[in-house]
Amino acid sequence: MQLYLPIAEIPVNVLLILAMGAAVGFISGLFGIGGGFLMTPLLIFLGIPPAIAVGTQQAQIAASSMTSALAAWRRDAIDLKLSAFLLGGGFVGTMLGVWFFSVMRRAGQLELVIVVSYVTLFGVIGGLMLKESVREFVRQRRGIARPMRRAGDHPAYLGLPLRTRFPKSRLYTSVIPIIALSLFVGFAGAVLGIGGGFIVVPALLYLFRVPPTVVVGTSQFQILWTTLAATVLHTVVNDAVDVVLALMLILGGVFGAQFGARAGRNLRAELFRFLLAILVLAVGLRFAIELVLRPAEPFSVQVLEIKP
Repeated sequence: MQLYLPIAEIPVNVLLILAMGAAVGFISGLFGIGGGFLMTPLLIFLGIPPAIAVGTQQAQIAASSMTSALAAWRRDAIDLKLSAFLLGGGFVGTMLGVWFFSVMRRAGQLELVIVVSYVTLFGVIGGLMLKESVREFVRQRRGIARPMRRAGDHPAYLGLPLRTRFPKSRLYTSVIPIIALSLFVGFAGAVLGIGGGFIVVPALLYLFRVPPTVVVGTSQFQILWTTLAATVLHTVVNDAVDVVLALMLILGGVFGAQFGARAGRNLRAELFRFLLAILVLAVGLRFAIELVLRPAEPFSVQVLEIKP
């Protein structure tokens, strides 16, 4: 069953798009993170222009994040003060990312930027996650207890100027690293079509030691508003959001996420981290292969509009 996408300007198989949305939704529910880091590459591999894949995926992420954020709000699992700082930096990073996206698209270098960024980002993050999961697995097999942190033993970046208390997160830290984190996530999200949950959640857990009960809700709340902003900006500035494609992705994603969340309840923590690391590295490796393979069409011709 073929359907023509008006913005992407290509026909797609509706059942295939729904199946992709359901599969990524299942993985999102299984690991508790947004699926943008996986769906955007899949859309590009399917033939969707990178600009449309990135812009459209922002709408899908916003829709899925809204459900998670509302659930966290009802559980009172959102640190609004921490979210405010994350949102401030996230909005600025999103605007910078959309501007950079537009510049690279006009220069004809957008696809190269996306591929290289995915290889670098996923290679580094996936490698670190895999290293940590293997270390934890070996530690458990040998019966070695995790060393306890001493009271008052904090990383240097927490002691930078502009220190603020976040009572709900039991955190007393400088807002500089928090804003820097949100700037990076907002920028990367706008350029690559990712929500950033797989960056924000580990950062809040391991770098800032925010309690897990607050991390997911706070992250989803921040991602909801930054992806909404990115969706609007990509629509107005770049005309890169295909509503028909977004609706199909949202429909399939909501369906798959329900089953993924149920399956994730029975997944052991160390296996959880290991599988997630392998998934991230696999996506990065797939993009790395794109860099070295000879393209099917080494040259392309594009008709440009010449204004008088």
